[in-house]
Amino acid sequence: MNNENVTTETATDESERQTDPKIRTESVRKVFGRIIALEDISLTIEPQQIFALIGDNGAGKSTLMNVLSGVHDPTKGRIYYDGEPVSFDNPSDARERGIETVYQDLALMNDLDVATNIFMGSFPTRGVGPFEIIDWNRTYERASDIVHGQLGRDLNLETEVEFFSGGERQLIAIARALAFDPEVIILDEPTSALSVDATNLVHETLRRLRDEGHTIVIVSHSIEDVLELADTVAVLYQGRLVEVTSPAEENLQSLTDLIVTGQRNDG
Repeated sequence: MNNENVTTETATDESERQTDPKIRTESVRKVFGRIIALEDISLTIEPQQIFALIGDNGAGKSTLMNVLSGVHDPTKGRIYYDGEPVSFDNPSDARERGIETVYQDLALMNDLDVATNIFMGSFPTRGVGPFEIIDWNRTYERASDIVHGQLGRDLNLETEVEFFSGGERQLIAIARALAFDPEVIILDEPTSALSVDATNLVHETLRRLRDEGHTIVIVSHSIEDVLELADTVAVLYQGRLVEVTSPAEENLQSLTDLIVTGQRNDG
């Protein structure tokens, strides 16, 4: 066998894999009874970018988020992950492929500390079988790796969550997602009701994660957030994808027109 040919073919295969989108949807449709929530959604999310889904209430952005995270199975169409067709029956299936979701309610337990919240339901353990117990030393070590290392934030891991600000609580929810070592993190309204300082904190964190190699998908109603943070924005209107664009080419008015009317106002 010619080793040179093998090397060339391997390099070509690797190059092709690297050019695959992280996520691609093809003609995705989702119907609830007589309600068409999504119709013919085809979009591409590239690796290591911040991709925003925006739209008015009822536009379909939350439904699409739930399809990508395994909550809903598409009625029709396909989802591709790293170039391969995938099917998620539940969020655990999405998690196994490297997709984690941070929902708007965060689902944190206020009376428990940071480290416990991060690993609730997935604690590091030691021992075997009936003698298996939580390894608390490892729990706090791993929590420190995530919060102090990956996120670069100086949060006290032994402090109850109720004592943190809104922005810090969002970071704790992100840290919980990172505990599963995801490639893609989907966030539902990550800066909703946050102060300016807290919003900046979340923005800095998401940029850091992108720069570390993660793909970030945000679902947002805030056009200001999208213009400030996203690399690419997809606008949904009444269940349809009406535009995929760069925030650098848009402004508040142009995106507002797309969200409200589903088309550009050329006037």
